[in-house]
Amino acid sequence: MKLFEFDAATRAVFAGRRRQLSGILALMIVSALSEGAGLMLFVPMLAALGGSAVRSPRFVELLTAIHVPATIGPLLLLFVALALGRAAVNFARDTAQFRFHAGVIDDLRSRAWSALVRCDWRTLAGMRRSEGTGLLLTEVERIGFGIQQMFFAAGSLITLAGLGLAALLIAPVIAISALLIGGAALAVYRRIQRRTRRLGEQFTDAQRLVRAEFDEGLGALRVIKSFGCEDRAIASGGAAASALRRIEWTFYRTVGTGSIAIQGGGAAVLAALVWIAVTRWGAGAELILPLVALSLRAMPLLPVLHHCWQGWVYAKPTVIHALALIETAEAAREPEPTGRPLPPLRREVALRGVTVRYAGRDHDALARVDLVLPARGITALVGASGAGKSTVADVLGGLLTVDGGALEVDGTPLEGSALRDWRRQVTYVQQDPWLFPGTIRANLLWADPDANEARLHDALRLAAANFVAVLPDGLDTRLGDNGRALSGGERQRIVLARALLRDPQLLILDEATSALDNATEAAIAEAVIALRERMTILIIGHRGRLTALADRTFRIDDGRIEQVLKGPAQTPIH
Repeated sequence: MKLFEFDAATRAVFAGRRRQLSGILALMIVSALSEGAGLMLFVPMLAALGGSAVRSPRFVELLTAIHVPATIGPLLLLFVALALGRAAVNFARDTAQFRFHAGVIDDLRSRAWSALVRCDWRTLAGMRRSEGTGLLLTEVERIGFGIQQMFFAAGSLITLAGLGLAALLIAPVIAISALLIGGAALAVYRRIQRRTRRLGEQFTDAQRLVRAEFDEGLGALRVIKSFGCEDRAIASGGAAASALRRIEWTFYRTVGTGSIAIQGGGAAVLAALVWIAVTRWGAGAELILPLVALSLRAMPLLPVLHHCWQGWVYAKPTVIHALALIETAEAAREPEPTGRPLPPLRREVALRGVTVRYAGRDHDALARVDLVLPARGITALVGASGAGKSTVADVLGGLLTVDGGALEVDGTPLEGSALRDWRRQVTYVQQDPWLFPGTIRANLLWADPDANEARLHDALRLAAANFVAVLPDGLDTRLGDNGRALSGGERQRIVLARALLRDPQLLILDEATSALDNATEAAIAEAVIALRERMTILIIGHRGRLTALADRTFRIDDGRIEQVLKGPAQTPIH
């Protein structure tokens, strides 16, 4: 049986760290050998205390080779020296293990975050948010737990090997008999291993369900409370958590019963071998007592080895799932931008016969859509929820690649790296304004880290966010989690100011005022009117002040442009 199955998943976790891993294993071996040597010293020490000579020629040769007299004083000094040396080696081993463990966790988390951030939008949109959060937090930490279990198991196994070597030097026949019995026990052990692997797979699935349950529940708290469904939500979350806990309990019960069997069986084997050694082979106390000491040191290591090995097997499905998720995101990595600025938008942004399909859906999200946005004009796109408005915005913004047709700027199709270049010219303001923790200034500087004070205030003025000037700390006002220190309208205007700071060629406002009061909506509408000569604007919504500002309005239904309407009167264009 392999202690560690170095398959693709395990090798990926340890990639680039072979030298570091070899150093840890070397320190484990030195520690185990020093412990075995210390216990072997009991043989000459007991002989010296009894006033007799050491009867084993091997021990006489070893003591002569290291120039240590077989008297109690030098033997005790050697024992102390071995103990101090082993303590120093163990400290170095533990330090190296911590660095290895922390390095793997940090590298995996960095790799996962980089993969998700650089992943194309279509792949990201197909993931649950809880999958990404779980990968970065829970699953990466569980991989760390698995690595710790591997180290504990490896240390226990190597220590057992060192103790076994010492036992072979003291009494070869007894040691070989114990090893044969232990080998036979491994066949039974494999059944426990297979069961633990199945439990690990079930745990990984249950853990994902629990994350999704609570993540979705937190997002729906307003709905839950408004319908008075608190008890139902609590029961649903509790059921998911209970299912996870049952799997954990089954795992610990399996490992615990295995540990009982190992310790009980080990004690029985030790008693039987000592009985045989004394009654049949005439072994004396100077051999039996060191063997008993070796066995008493080894027996607690057997359940530790069992528990830690099962812990790694239990964590292994999480390793496989996390690496698969990272590799999926890495495989969908967007092409790097060329870094070359695109020519200024002069005539129009257009979708030509654009088709978009999402995996798992039985119909196209967009079906051969044609849409033209004249430069420096205001265009509105209206339609019911789910009609395809946000998909149109994602394509126009360069976030989403198309399955058919093309996104064109002034007649030039954009694809690959050019989409990343175009994205720098587009700013998207969504219905739910997102602000980062920190200050208003820090949030604005996400759009342009080099913006000076004058540009920041100019962007706030254009976004009708003059309220910032009267705040006690002005631009340095701290916003709290997602800007909760501000009202909804104030947050939306800060987000708009951040968008305008980039001086985009295309500004997309997706339901940007649907949740605002009339006064705030009117302020943002005035800001949009002032911007119409500076940039191309697409307004997405159902109705309201902003859509009424449009020079032309498109209606979308079920992924198709149904009709084109002109101006506030909504007169069809023929």
